[in-house]
Amino acid sequence: MQTIQIQAVKRDGFGKKATKAVRREGLVPCILYGGGENVTFAIDVKSVKPLIYTPNSYIVELNIDGKVEKAVMREVQYHPVREQILHIDFYRVQEGKPVAIQIPVRLTGNAEGVKIGGKLALSARKLTVSGMVENLPDYLTVDVTPLKVGQTIFVGDLSFEGLKFLTPATTAVCAVRVTRASRGAAQAE
Repeated sequence: MQTIQIQAVKRDGFGKKATKAVRREGLVPCILYGGGENVTFAIDVKSVKPLIYTPNSYIVELNIDGKVEKAVMREVQYHPVREQILHIDFYRVQEGKPVAIQIPVRLTGNAEGVKIGGKLALSARKLTVSGMVENLPDYLTVDVTPLKVGQTIFVGDLSFEGLKFLTPATTAVCAVRVTRASRGAAQAE
């Protein structure tokens, strides 16, 4: 799994006034929790954009006033109108304990149903998995070659070594949809 480094500044103030003051300085208030004491800190808005506005998932190395902490991003809160980042929650990664993270799905192959006119549809762009940090892949590769028209791959059909899926097994990952062209090809046969 890829890592990204972010510089952070520890903050001591709590409450509305303190967080508004942090936001006025162009920083985003954050919290790091799990596996020890909670740490409140602030990071620059520009340094967090490569982490948020990307389809990839990262392990974050937070440098909080010289102390490096490994974490995963849990939740981002946005302003309802301006789309400004208001707050970010990070969860500490602990050695020897599994971590839950969303990993993007990448489809490979050319589906049989697409060859006769069906349309391949990706339903789940990211799946939530749990596993040790060293076993986490950058993306989950799903082979769609055997899919025929009307068939679907569900989370329950997938298996990756060292990973446990937290997304429900009945969630559709991708499917080959019926189109007019594929219906005409089926009637011709």
